[in-house]
Amino acid sequence: MSTTQSERLRQLLEPLVTSQDLDLEEIEVASVGRKRVLRVVIDSEDGVDLDQIADVSRALSAKLDETDAMGEGEYDLEVGSPGAERALTERRHYLRAVDRLVKFTLTEGGEVTARILTVDDEGLDLEVPGVKGRKPTSRRLAFDEIEKARVQVEFNRKDKKEEEA
Repeated sequence: MSTTQSERLRQLLEPLVTSQDLDLEEIEVASVGRKRVLRVVIDSEDGVDLDQIADVSRALSAKLDETDAMGEGEYDLEVGSPGAERALTERRHYLRAVDRLVKFTLTEGGEVTARILTVDDEGLDLEVPGVKGRKPTSRRLAFDEIEKARVQVEFNRKDKKEEEA
C-alpha cells in the first residue's frame, strides 16, 4: 500500500474509530489472490470485544462505501484486535501491557524476557524472572534501548488474587 493511500485511509477512518473511544492501531491493504483485503486493527485501554469490533466494522464499511478511498474493484474489510502476542510500538501499548510478560529485543543486541511493572515517559521498570529457583531481579529499560517488544502468552501464571490468598 502506498504511503499516500495509507495516510488517506488513516485520515478517513481514524475519526470514526476514536469517536467510539478506541485507538486505530494499524491499517494494511493486502492482496489475497485476486482480491484485496483491508485489515484494520483497533484497541483501547480495556481491550475490545466483539460488539465493538462489529460496530466499528459497520461504521468503517459505510464510510468506505461513500468514498473512493479503496479505488475501483472489490475488497474485503477485516476489523480486529491486536491479538494475544501483540507487538509493542508506542508508549500506550506498554501501559496496556503492565503486569504482562514481554520479550524485548535490545538495540545493542541480545534479548530480555521480563514482566513490565511500571511505565513512565523515559522507559520501563521490569521484573526479570529468576532462573532455576533464583529470585527475580529488577531492571530498568529506556525506550531507546528497545528495538522490538512482543507480549508473551502465559498459560500457567497464577492470578494476583490467587497469590495473595
